[in-house]
Amino acid sequence: MLRTVKIKNGLIQGLPAADPRITSFKGIPFAAPPVGENRWRAPQPAKDWKGVLKAFEFAPTSMQAPTVIDVNNIYTREWSVDPELPMDEDCLYLNVWTPACSPNEKLPVYVWYFGGGLQCGSTAEMEFDGERIARRGIVVVTVNYRLNVFGFLCHPEITAEAPKAPANFGNLDQQAGTQWVKCNIAAFGGDPDNITIGGQSAGGGSVLSQLTSPQNEDFCQKAIIESGVITELYPGNPVPRGKYNLADAEQDGVEFFKFLGVSSLAEARRLDAKYIRDKAVKYNKFWGTVIDNSFCVGDAFELFIENKRLMVPVLLGHTSSEFFNKPQVKNLDEFKDMASKMFWEDANEFLALCKAQTSSLEEIRKNATVNFVEYAARIVGEANADNKQPLYYYNFDAEIPGWDNPGTFHSVDLWFFFETLSKCWRPFVGKHYDLARQMCNYWANFIRSGNPNGKDSTGEDMPKWEIYTKEAPYGMLFRDKAEFLREQPSELMKFLVKQYFKKK
Repeated sequence: MLRTVKIKNGLIQGLPAADPRITSFKGIPFAAPPVGENRWRAPQPAKDWKGVLKAFEFAPTSMQAPTVIDVNNIYTREWSVDPELPMDEDCLYLNVWTPACSPNEKLPVYVWYFGGGLQCGSTAEMEFDGERIARRGIVVVTVNYRLNVFGFLCHPEITAEAPKAPANFGNLDQQAGTQWVKCNIAAFGGDPDNITIGGQSAGGGSVLSQLTSPQNEDFCQKAIIESGVITELYPGNPVPRGKYNLADAEQDGVEFFKFLGVSSLAEARRLDAKYIRDKAVKYNKFWGTVIDNSFCVGDAFELFIENKRLMVPVLLGHTSSEFFNKPQVKNLDEFKDMASKMFWEDANEFLALCKAQTSSLEEIRKNATVNFVEYAARIVGEANADNKQPLYYYNFDAEIPGWDNPGTFHSVDLWFFFETLSKCWRPFVGKHYDLARQMCNYWANFIRSGNPNGKDSTGEDMPKWEIYTKEAPYGMLFRDKAEFLREQPSELMKFLVKQYFKKK
């Protein structure tokens, strides 16, 4: 087993994972600490170290609002369970799980960006344990990055100082972490020419951002986007579309500096990180990706469906409910108003199509919300259906147990993709573990070859997952088991997609 590796910066020692055939390396610096003069600056090269770096523990999480245990918050119940996790502005570290026994194995590599709306989250979350994927012959890397005001603040002085990298420091951290992988993963038995980037929620949105950045030629060979199409499609979604320009973001930064009580970048860089964090929490602003015409040149979703992206195989999808656990409308008039704002079509026709399927407001609302999350994936599928690079679509609709009756809420599928159900409090049973095994198999196969198909660990062929095309706009349904669903989109879905492209 590869317990010690040598990279450009020095020697690194890892530990056996729960399965001793896997070695985990945690807390490897891939860039210099983003503190002091490096605060609000593109990631800088990591310094060499002497001796052996003992990569035994996760590095501190990025600066973010402290975890507050709240039993009424589904995400606190699910995985934000430890308010004592170390937190530090010095956060640019990554983790590696490898099954390799020598550095010559050239195993496929999976680089993961976590979600959290670009405001919170970390690689230390228990659902992101890379061991189960690594057992399938994959080198797994999870990359930490700067969040919220630390990762996405803009200011005229920052732009003047670094006009070629004036913004999007969190995205640039992801980029630097992936570039580190290209340079160093061979030492862990990985193949630098077979990299898949993946992420969920804001991590999936970050995959979109990386694929559509002009800076990222030959960045990766495949991509996985889980619930990551960040658009107005999700009612109540706090993440704005990527049309936020640098000039406006700079002025927001000027106002925030006033709120901090400073008048210059130099003063702001001298402030204590916890002070900035706490003030940012009170400021209550979303900080996210900005069109800076350097890393980001437009709305990543729009660029993606226009095929202005790195042309690689893509696997994408969503949970069947996503954000429906937060109903948005109280009556039909509100629903029609929401529909007319979110879509550019005849809201009456939209409502009629919903009512044709069911009559109660609750069911109309649920049906529409479910369709909102499918809608984005269908748009991507329609736009990419004629491309030579394959696109695979899925819908996660498993029955999720628990006293809270949560439905297939946004992010619950992470337990399945990483096959980490045993870490969850929910009373999962055999069918859930069987489904997770299959889902993890599909992901590993796609990471390996760009094709998710193959045999289950039982030796049987898994249900065949076909490529999404205009003639066959089908996808994999993950319910009690994996089932490829050969079913045309509903009339409502066809209507929505048609209206979208009519608007364009």
